[in-house]
Amino acid sequence: MRNERLVGATYVAVSASAFGAMAIFARFARDSGADVVTVLFLRFLIAAALMSAVMFATRRRWPSARNAAVLVAMGGVGYVAQSYAFFEALNFASAGLVALLLYLYPVLVTMLGAVFLRKRLTMGRVLAVLIALAGTALTIGGELSGRPLGVALGVSAALIYSVYILVGTRVMGQEAPLASATVVMIAAAVVFGAVVGVSGAAWPRGAMGWSAVLLIAVVSTVIAMVSFFVGLQKLGAADAASLSTLEPVVTFVLAAIFLGEAIQVNQVLGGAVILGAVIWLARHAPAD
Repeated sequence: MRNERLVGATYVAVSASAFGAMAIFARFARDSGADVVTVLFLRFLIAAALMSAVMFATRRRWPSARNAAVLVAMGGVGYVAQSYAFFEALNFASAGLVALLLYLYPVLVTMLGAVFLRKRLTMGRVLAVLIALAGTALTIGGELSGRPLGVALGVSAALIYSVYILVGTRVMGQEAPLASATVVMIAAAVVFGAVVGVSGAAWPRGAMGWSAVLLIAVVSTVIAMVSFFVGLQKLGAADAASLSTLEPVVTFVLAAIFLGEAIQVNQVLGGAVILGAVIWLARHAPAD
């Protein structure tokens, strides 16, 4: 059981690292002239094409019709709504506050899982989640200000992502992670493609811009999502969500390396707190 748990924790750590790198890739994509919606469309289009090719080449089984419908909703509704709420919140609140509100999702997943999935809570798990949240607050830092609408949208993004994770947990009990991730990506690509068709596209320019988009698709979508689904299958929703708080630590380290951004003391302290919580969760037996 412990080996299985460590394997699951490793997959989630890989996922968090891949998701954390997306902010760096997105900076280069934005600097090349691409807008958010176009990048999201290309992200899921390329990822869906790659994953579909793997599915057909290896003759893997696709999800059942019932689970496929759930996965389509996760990608076409969940991912799209969460992305919209997050980016719209940035218009009404500071980036630091919006990011911190998004990272309420481990707490929400833990509590909602206890209520709706009847997952047993222990004091150790609750403290680990709260400590990880405190570490995230330290890591993100910055100005925490915003209008009520910005706060509401930020909390909505966290809530939508929490429901996405909890629903994904149920599906992962019956379907393979690779097939599930493929359906989610296809659905998201279709919806974002429709949005781009209506609003127009701002394509990336130059080799650097397209390379950044390709890295977002391969690293921060294919690797990130499949790894997270594997970890979700092995650990459950609450612990997978809590371990994902490694993501902002990866982001600020990569920003220092590739963008030359200075590392602040609060980021180091926050990263140490998050790592402590993550190590505890990875080493202890689940409470479910």
